[in-house]
Parts: sequence; C-alpha cells; structure tokens
Amino acid sequence: MSVQERLRTLVLPGYQNSGAGHWQTRWEALNPSFERVQMPDWDHPERDAWCRTLDEAVAAADVPVVFAAHSLGCLTVAFWASQYASAAQLAKVAGALLVALPDPTGAHFPQDVSGFAPVPLTRLPFPTLVVSSSDDPYGGVPFSQTCANAWGSRWIDMGARGHINADSGLGDWDEGRKWLASFGAAA
Repeated sequence: MSVQERLRTLVLPGYQNSGAGHWQTRWEALNPSFERVQMPDWDHPERDAWCRTLDEAVAAADVPVVFAAHSLGCLTVAFWASQYASAAQLAKVAGALLVALPDPTGAHFPQDVSGFAPVPLTRLPFPTLVVSSSDDPYGGVPFSQTCANAWGSRWIDMGARGHINADSGLGDWDEGRKWLASFGAAA
C-alpha cells in the first residue's frame, strides 16, 4: 500500500475559502488524496459549526489523516483538538501543517467570525508545524510563536510573505508540501 493510500490530507482553508491560485487549491489539483473540508458558511464562520464539520470529516476518513490548514483553518484545528475531538478521533491524526495563524483579537480579524477567541493554548496531541510570515496583517510573529510554544509545535518564520496565500506568489509551494510530507503525507 502506498503512502497516498495510507493517509488522507484534509485541507482546511480559512475565512472565505481558498481560491484558484491558493497553494491549498493547487495542492488538491496535484494530489487526489487531498480533500477540502467544506465548511457550512465560508463568509460567516462560527467555531462550533466549523469544529463539528471537521469532526465529521475525520470520522468519515477510513485511513489516518493529516491537516493542511491555513488561517482560520488553523484555529479550527486547535479548537477541535482541544475541545471537540474524542480520543479515537485524535488517534487518527498523523500531524498538522498550520499556516498563517490569525489573531482573533487583532485589528484586522474579520468582524463576522464568531467564537474563535480566546485561542486554546494547550499542547496539541499530534505533531504540528506552525508556519508564519513576518508581515502577516492577520497574525504576527509573536502571536504565532506563543501558539506554537503552547501547542508543542515546531515553528518556522518564512520572512515577509504576507498572509501566505495566493497573493504571496508561492505557486505550488513545494517547500510547504515537503513540510506536510514530514508527517507521512504524500506530497
């Protein structure tokens, strides 16, 4: 059995979903084992609904999963793991790539998002990698470092890359796929 058959990558976009040029969308096009978790309302995210949707996606997976999360998708993973998931669900998670954490108390955090503060600052029960940008308008380096330290995550600063989205010019973002592959995912 290949790595691709042994793992499913659940793609967790943030607020308003990820468009055509976003690295998450590009990764899905490159690998059929990547599956976007379709949230109930991309424009008015509500923590409980998003976490329950993630829980359903993990429950439906018949193989272990890894998360490729961006922005609000990262906070969804943290809340799900610390407040929603059962031990059996957590045991299915091989790791999480958490990119561009938004600070829900920050000035640029969307007003039509509810329930994502305060961010849980407890150790996550699976391996995680937090990737940050030094000029992310939604969440700065200090916030991402605080989360990474609390969650027991490895932390990487990419330098000035904005919100690490389609506007960052990453294309297929091979480096990110290598980081994801470190959890055993097919990249």
